[in-house]
Amino acid sequence: MNIDIKKLLLQGERVTLECKRAQRSVPNSLWETYSAFANTYGGKMLLGVVEHMEEQEKSKRFEIVGVEDADKIRKDLWNSINSKEKVNVNLLRDEDVQTIDVDGKSVVIVNVPRAESNIRPVYINNNLSRGIFKRNYEGDYHCTEQELKMMLRDASEAGNDRLILEHYTMDDIDIPTFESYRIMFKIDNPDHVWNSLGHKEFLMQLGGYAIDRKEKTEGLTMAGLLMFGKGLPIRDRFDNLRMDYIDKSHLVGEQRYSDRLTYDGRWENNLYNFVRMVLPKLTIDLPRPFQMEGIIRKDDTMQHKAVREAVTNMIIHSDFMLNGILRIEKYDDRIVLTNPGLLKLPLEQIYQGGESKARNQRMQNMFRMIGYGENLGSGFPLILNAWNEKHWMKPELVEQSELMQVKLTLYFENDPVNDPVKLTDRQSMILQMLYEDKTLSRERLCAKAGLSDATAKREMAYLKRIGMLKRVGSDKNGYWLVGK
Repeated sequence: MNIDIKKLLLQGERVTLECKRAQRSVPNSLWETYSAFANTYGGKMLLGVVEHMEEQEKSKRFEIVGVEDADKIRKDLWNSINSKEKVNVNLLRDEDVQTIDVDGKSVVIVNVPRAESNIRPVYINNNLSRGIFKRNYEGDYHCTEQELKMMLRDASEAGNDRLILEHYTMDDIDIPTFESYRIMFKIDNPDHVWNSLGHKEFLMQLGGYAIDRKEKTEGLTMAGLLMFGKGLPIRDRFDNLRMDYIDKSHLVGEQRYSDRLTYDGRWENNLYNFVRMVLPKLTIDLPRPFQMEGIIRKDDTMQHKAVREAVTNMIIHSDFMLNGILRIEKYDDRIVLTNPGLLKLPLEQIYQGGESKARNQRMQNMFRMIGYGENLGSGFPLILNAWNEKHWMKPELVEQSELMQVKLTLYFENDPVNDPVKLTDRQSMILQMLYEDKTLSRERLCAKAGLSDATAKREMAYLKRIGMLKRVGSDKNGYWLVGK
């Protein structure tokens, strides 16, 4: 452990750094900080350093006083942590506790790693209710009951959404929603044996309906109700949850928003409908190249896939037991996705990819079976690669622990030089029709598309100007060449 103590102290105490005098013994407050670091982001404790709170100048705020007997302090620390009387789990390795000489004074450094989600909560004094701490910029604080319950839920490797909801049956499933999903499933999996099953049996295979033989109970799981349920039963069982999409792009004058999707009684507000309705709204302004595969336009870019991945991720990582909002906001230069719950993995591990710990594993599988969601651990790197391809600002993932939520911001911009041309639906329709019939006259195009001659003339002139449409030969005997 090669650490420049003085350089570290110039940055001041923060979420991941704590200083303690500890000249003669291990202070009791060390264990509160150990619990807080383990349950939050991890961090370092410097024993033998005093912080003078009244001092404003950073270079004078911390005083290195050293410890009198570093060997004794280290021995006492190891004895306490291994006895399980002070703390319920030992996260430290030998190299995590070291002594460093600073100007002839001994400073003991204790590096506390963040505990894995299946180990949390880390608590002290054998007291699960009062011995759990977390960390913020103001220091260590007792966890709330809601935070404790979230950590206990996250400790389960099986995820949250397997919970059987007693008294919730197939009558609470919105059949049009479920049939829409089954159509997508069949398109993606035409030969799958599940396609011949009835609705209940199909939902059981997905993990949306379950039977507990030991308890002799059965019913919809959390995954089944939230994904495909009717709005009223969902609100009865999860009255703490809201789904909200708001479009703040292309505003005119005093407009607060240009589009909004929230519960208004006009749609069954389950998760599948929310995703199906929001995704087209999110991706309509993303650049789409005009590419043809046979007679079918192919315009599913990496960026479109990345947005689908981001929306899927926010759902499969949400903690739907918390009070919170599943919110998606669209602006002219960014998309912001917010979900209830905190990260189960460290930020740097998520950015690197290779591992995934979804809270809602059954929902994750439901989305994957219809082509939404990448392989385990590859989702966030896909988003990063898609944004890097366009040279857009790096996506920003932030854990807002005080709000018990995670926020992902996807910044984007339209580069007229490097980006593929972005076309309106009408322009795309014109190109599609001329691609399918290269000899189509403007008069016949207007009749088939329901356009006025002036509109068609204006749009075709624009498409020629940007190089997407070219007339080869004479007006009478020539033909159209579509695409760059």
